[in-house]
Amino acid sequence: MVGCMENMNAGVYSNGSIQNINGLEERLDELRRLIGKADGDPLRIVGVGAGAWGSVFAALLQDSYGQFREKVQIRIWRRPGRAVDRATAEHLFEVINSREDVLRRLIRRCAYLKYVEARLGDRTLYADEILKDGFCLNMIDTPLCPLKVVTNLQEAVWDADIVVNGVPSTETREVFEEISHYWKERITMPIIISLAKGIEAALEPVPHIITPTKMINRATGVSMENILYLGGPNIASEIYDKEYANARICGTEKWRKPLAKFLRQPHFTVWDNSDLVTHEVMGGLKNVYAIGAGKLRYQNMISPCLLPFGNFCIHSNSCLVFSGMVAALTKESATSKSVYFAHCTSEMIFITHLLAEEPEKLAGPLLADTYVTLLKGRNAWYGQMLAKGEISRDMGDSISGKGMIQGVSAVGAFYELLSQSCFSILHPGENKPVAPVELCPILQTLYKVLISREQSSQAILQALRDETLNDPRERIEIAQSHAFYRPSLLGQT
Repeated sequence: MVGCMENMNAGVYSNGSIQNINGLEERLDELRRLIGKADGDPLRIVGVGAGAWGSVFAALLQDSYGQFREKVQIRIWRRPGRAVDRATAEHLFEVINSREDVLRRLIRRCAYLKYVEARLGDRTLYADEILKDGFCLNMIDTPLCPLKVVTNLQEAVWDADIVVNGVPSTETREVFEEISHYWKERITMPIIISLAKGIEAALEPVPHIITPTKMINRATGVSMENILYLGGPNIASEIYDKEYANARICGTEKWRKPLAKFLRQPHFTVWDNSDLVTHEVMGGLKNVYAIGAGKLRYQNMISPCLLPFGNFCIHSNSCLVFSGMVAALTKESATSKSVYFAHCTSEMIFITHLLAEEPEKLAGPLLADTYVTLLKGRNAWYGQMLAKGEISRDMGDSISGKGMIQGVSAVGAFYELLSQSCFSILHPGENKPVAPVELCPILQTLYKVLISREQSSQAILQALRDETLNDPRERIEIAQSHAFYRPSLLGQT
């Protein structure tokens, strides 16, 4: 009887795991009250952008709250017309047939035949079409729950209560400028949660970073009080597979605490933090160095290694080993990859001292986010494929099956900003003022490889072999012993 009562109060996820219904409904009701929703008027949540993380985020909400149809409506927007090539359709067919639950679901929905025809080349599938069946084009191997897909942006957002920005940082401004036209008649503005990780550089009136939340604020006029950033060390497909993960939602207390509670799940812990802009910038910074490094795995070493980060060191008998741009050029040399890691982490520490008054608070989150990106992120994959010659820089930043590689634009933005003479600092060796980028040789090299294209991927190794390169610990000591903080970089005074 107890077991029956427990099942009556529990909801089953699409992957078979269980969550308490009563607790979910209470959270939903609490958020509805805070937003001011009347009985009979559903809370409208819309995901804008259907990349891997945007699609998973919408699917997580649908799995948890979709059962309360009278109280909440969850939809996702993506552009129409993106065709699925035949090779992808063949792979999609294999995924479907390897998952009995997915196969049965498609047969019940009378949707299976179109995948058979697409595999044979007798039919063209489209990205928005397969998303309705639970397949994200950038994440074919992880079937999601079916989603309500809207291809008309105005229809998707005009009356939304919560908008989730899942488009890349490079597209955020354009999309939300269009959205602003549809909100001109609104009396109250929605809550916006941005998932984008990337930055832009602005040089007027003073050089500063523009983050996606700032882009949204400027494009729509929505108050920053209603705009939040959610980020963390996570891989979208693993989160949907219910691997344990965590994230931070950053913004004003009015919304971040209730939203953290609303989004929290047994496998997905969501913390809240007031420092929106700095965490958002750190999400873009880690992508810069992930391109140079690549994927990450553990390899046992004969002796322990020390990896400096912030005011502490990681001491372990396992060294962090990369298989990306550096790895591809060194035949998987663990030593070369660890040298790269030491230099890139020291540069990130140096940059955080320019961006934050209390940079030590960012060390843990930044290292964790960098770690997961190196393990399995698209930016690391991009660096690896570029170094191996399997893709070229002429293919651009958007790669089929992976989506937007946001680290490329972030390299350009950070380089441009840190090259400005107004941020000059005293060079410790030469005792003269220099732009901060002069103390970031890896960032300089990545810029020359990816943006100006003056050099090939081999330049990464040449930079590491430069005999004039300072010990990375010295860069950390310089940052910790000098007042480098430049609030104007984040548009603050």
